Amino acid sequence: MLVGLEEFCAEMGIALAPAAAEKMRAYWRLVLAANERMNLTRITGDEEATLKHFVDSLTCLLTGVFAPGARVVDVGTGAGFPGIPLKLARPDLGLTLVDATLKRVRFLESVVEHFGWQDVQVVHARAERLAREPQSAHAFDVTVARTVAPLVRLVRWCVPLLRAGGHLVAMKGPDVDAEAAAAQGALRGQRARIASIQRLSLPQGAGRRSLVIIVREG
Repeated sequence: MLVGLEEFCAEMGIALAPAAAEKMRAYWRLVLAANERMNLTRITGDEEATLKHFVDSLTCLLTGVFAPGARVVDVGTGAGFPGIPLKLARPDLGLTLVDATLKRVRFLESVVEHFGWQDVQVVHARAERLAREPQSAHAFDVTVARTVAPLVRLVRWCVPLLRAGGHLVAMKGPDVDAEAAAAQGALRGQRARIASIQRLSLPQGAGRRSLVIIVREG
């Protein structure tokens, strides 16, 4: 199960402890079991899941924005990607998982209970409403979002969750330049800017990705 996870991570330059890899396999077993009862993922093949769920999620760490003990919010997390793999690889991170589907939220709560996490919160909410909650606005160091919505919407939903100097990591496909251009007005409105776009290719020809790194300046 998740054969080659450690090797594929090493190929990408991602350090993954053996204990973290084993916990990811345990988490994947939970996903597959729950997937028989609800729609969590269409990707169930071993190598495809390894690359497109786990390695893909962990590429966020290549951005260098996850300081020790950072407070991270995963908006539109679905089955828990990328948030849960990030937490398993970096146990020091505080994590909030946000999804609008109650069945998925209940599944995520069972994962949190399985691992005994005290610093992981699961929130049932729509992304566009989250920043209007006092406990969420300007509360996080990093927001991650994986192909949830066009970049212009992610900027409006996710940047207000960040403290000044915090980062949004928007996980996108290879052709992101038009989205980046279309988001410029929203970025100015949120006093934010695109710090960089990191382009990468997953191993085994599993696809090209862009990590759009946005910083909130004020």
